[in-house]
Amino acid sequence: MPNDPLEDIKKFNMKKLLKLRLFSLLLILLNIQLLIVAQEPQVRTLNGTVSGLKEKDLFIFKGVPFAAPPIGDLRWKAPAALQNWQGVKKCTEFPASPMQSKPVPFMMWSEEFIAPPEPLSEDCLYLNIWTPSDPAKTGKKLPVFVWIYGGGFTSGSSACAVYDGAEFARKGIVFISINYRVGVFGFLAHPELSKESENHVSGNYGLLDQIAALKWIKANISQFGGDQGNVTIAGQSAGSMSVTALVASPLATGLFHRAIAQSGGIFASQIARNLSTAESAGQKFVEKLHPSTIAELRKLPAAELMKQSSGGGMGAFSPVWDGYVLPSDPSKGFEINSVPVITGWVSGDAALARAGKISKDDYIKKANEKYGSSAEEFLKIFPAGSDEEIKLSQDALGLLSFAAFPAFRLSKLNKKASYLYQDSHVPVDKPGFPNYGAFHTSEVPYVLHTLHKWNREWTKLDYQIEDNLTNYWVNFAKTGDPNSKGLPEWKVYDSLSGNILLIGDKIESKPGLFKKELDFLEKFNPAVK
Repeated sequence: MPNDPLEDIKKFNMKKLLKLRLFSLLLILLNIQLLIVAQEPQVRTLNGTVSGLKEKDLFIFKGVPFAAPPIGDLRWKAPAALQNWQGVKKCTEFPASPMQSKPVPFMMWSEEFIAPPEPLSEDCLYLNIWTPSDPAKTGKKLPVFVWIYGGGFTSGSSACAVYDGAEFARKGIVFISINYRVGVFGFLAHPELSKESENHVSGNYGLLDQIAALKWIKANISQFGGDQGNVTIAGQSAGSMSVTALVASPLATGLFHRAIAQSGGIFASQIARNLSTAESAGQKFVEKLHPSTIAELRKLPAAELMKQSSGGGMGAFSPVWDGYVLPSDPSKGFEINSVPVITGWVSGDAALARAGKISKDDYIKKANEKYGSSAEEFLKIFPAGSDEEIKLSQDALGLLSFAAFPAFRLSKLNKKASYLYQDSHVPVDKPGFPNYGAFHTSEVPYVLHTLHKWNREWTKLDYQIEDNLTNYWVNFAKTGDPNSKGLPEWKVYDSLSGNILLIGDKIESKPGLFKKELDFLEKFNPAVK
């Protein structure tokens, strides 16, 4: 029986329809894939391609590696070169935070400030980038702003909520936050470690991480739309001390072009130690551990080493005047990387160096012992007429020693323009939460325009101050001058006028703030020449 022509036509049409449907499905799948690619921007770095996120008007890359993981035999060594990779490295999640004691919020430092997401890991040398989407299309390279977190060199993370870089990126800045090693992993000095080093030093691994990140930025940031010739480094607390360390380091020369140091510095701080002191402390520390040799400790799991190093009496870990990363003896003089600088403090910094209660007789006795024939002048500037007056004098001395004097010293050493500030604005109250005033770190969300990441009922005044401070910082990153139309004028600091910008409910320039106090302290701590 011959085939039915109509049936053949039906079969032919059915096959054709199936092919069309299959082709349509393939097109849909291809469009979905293209859409995914469109939502995951890709950038080619010197080591390989990375993909990120597209969020509205921004490209965001989280967890971009800038050095080899400092694990195993690389523990307590300078960051090693990053290995190339094939394919596309997905960079859409924050990296692990550096090893540290479990970060638990306390006092004024709520979860937005001091609770970096877990996990914690030695494999932490990564950075995060926020950039206006497709900046390459404009052909214009954008200023780069590099944020270095605080945490006393024992804690911290680039993933903290208030370090988000989206708002800076929306103002035409490539914003970068970096991780660096802290605590025993970042700042252990030891004779054996110095001996194995080709530079015969140890203890500044966290600072070397920061320098490695800046070198990566110089080599790669143009691919993300950034200008490698316009890089601002900025940080608060230990981040501020890191900024001033980078200003002092010959290894960082040419890696940045402006600097912002908020609440802290090493030019007048007791935090930095010389190499022999640091090695001796490190040797005593290692002798207390089990096992107690460097080779064995490199094999110890990071969590166990962290646990052992967190015990009482284990000492502190901080930068070292080692003669390589930092000058060996700053009192003998050194050149700094002079760049335009913003530096200052918040009034609540005084609490970090507040002395215990002392009687009038003991206060005067200590003044005579320390200042000799200048004790009378000291007591006029820091009086002791009553218990309350002594407390106010001690608070002033605490504020000056921890934050104001390092800022003053940096401006004296710097050959470029310096802009100084004091922030005394008290953030709005949170119901059921103590009011800690203008506390240490409180200015950071205003500066970085991240009040929306801090859970409070903000007022119009808070948002106005946030806008002003962000614009000062952004202007400075773009041009080296924080001023622009619509902002209260911020005058350059000089030793004669002593201009300092006061940031409170009102923002205004104040000449001579703390001038007599700083001039007195300078006589006993002469600026390094």
